[in-house]
Amino acid sequence: MTTTLRSTAGPESWVQVRAGLPYFVTEDGSPWTPIGQNDSISWIELAGLHRRRDLAGVETHLRRLHAHGVTCLRLMMEYAQGRRFYLERPAGRFVPHMVALWDDLFALCERIGLKILLTPFDTFWTWLQWDHHPYNERHGGPLAHPSQFLLSRPTRDAIKARLTFAVERWGGSPALFAWDLWNEIHPAHADGSADGFGEFIHDLASHVRDLELRLYGRTHPRTVSLFGPELWWRPEMDLSTPIYRHPDLDFATIHIYHEGTIDAPRDTVAPARSMGRIVRDALAEIRDDRPFLDSEHGPIHTFKDRRKSLPEAFDDEYFRHMQWAHCASGGAGGGMRWPNRNPHVLTSGMRRAQRALGAVAEGIDWTSFRRRNLNDAVKTLSSQVAVFACGDARQVLAWLLRTDVTGPNGMQRTDAAPLSTWIRVPGLEAGRYVATGWDTGTGEPAWTREVEAAGGAVSLALPPFGTDVAITLRPRPAGP
Repeated sequence: MTTTLRSTAGPESWVQVRAGLPYFVTEDGSPWTPIGQNDSISWIELAGLHRRRDLAGVETHLRRLHAHGVTCLRLMMEYAQGRRFYLERPAGRFVPHMVALWDDLFALCERIGLKILLTPFDTFWTWLQWDHHPYNERHGGPLAHPSQFLLSRPTRDAIKARLTFAVERWGGSPALFAWDLWNEIHPAHADGSADGFGEFIHDLASHVRDLELRLYGRTHPRTVSLFGPELWWRPEMDLSTPIYRHPDLDFATIHIYHEGTIDAPRDTVAPARSMGRIVRDALAEIRDDRPFLDSEHGPIHTFKDRRKSLPEAFDDEYFRHMQWAHCASGGAGGGMRWPNRNPHVLTSGMRRAQRALGAVAEGIDWTSFRRRNLNDAVKTLSSQVAVFACGDARQVLAWLLRTDVTGPNGMQRTDAAPLSTWIRVPGLEAGRYVATGWDTGTGEPAWTREVEAAGGAVSLALPPFGTDVAITLRPRPAGP
């Protein structure tokens, strides 16, 4: 192996999931919110890692992310769109310069304070480029066709060997957030059936858990992702149980690509409403209050099939609306965009939106927030406002989005006359609360006032707002 940049940083708390708490915390009890996006070692911002062409440039990029409130990147160990980035070649032999690339990336993330949601395979491009993949039996691999990925025992052994290598080499790093054990598990990976999903997940999850406990005495959270539309396209299959309720998984995630609104948006309001509905429905499927997050979303149909990038200003607003709909509806963090731009990078406007979300997130005590979805429970006087909200007996996070000011370009009209309305928030303990309105563009408070919970609810008259506003409710601090 080549010389690596292994970090000499001291131990740092791992991210954990606690029973009954739908958000993430660290071992020392601090809140940790996943704010980030999907990235790739083959895209331009991380490409300097490959054969160490520009480590300094990658470090600059990662520090810029950290400065904008980003805490997490979702990454695949191998991007199979091109043959330069195979992790194994042939199967079972880990390519030295690719291992060094990951060593360097983990070391940089440790140094900067970022974490990685790591998944072992790029299942999309592995399928499309199967003729070239090292796991293909024509190249000495264990598998004849990816339709047998979840069924082939020799392939299962190879998958577990890859996970073993990753756990042993990077599993002790404080930069690892969690394992996405399988990217977009799909019936096509099992001869058109989902019957074996539970057993497959159990095998991988218990393998990683037992190995981490033996090596480190603790474990990272585990999940498995699903291409979300499969839940609606295949109602005859029980896809909800393994994704939302598998006992060996610690949090739930799907990829939220709703047809026509999210995957090919024509305005910036309909995608947010779809995101809110999907998060609400996902939380209803979860029975143990494990965290839920979207780990992929974006205008995939517009980009991949129509070969277009959204206009930047439109995309910035679409992005900001999507992250607020996700977080305010009860998801952990703002969801993780797949860039779907040319090139695959988030815009500076999206980075500002992430920083604003992170700033508002600091106003919530996530370590005690046992939220339920309140999208349909929070009432407003105006029929021209869509409500996204979650809360418990002591805290509330809400986001109000106007639906009456969309211009011909699909964006919100910033010159629209401000709207005055009120909201009624149920389910709160009696007492005094501090209500804060937040500018979602800057993350700065726009107004603050004290309110009283009476009859289990707070009624709050809102100052006029233009296009949208985020609102937090927290107990008034003790004292005079």
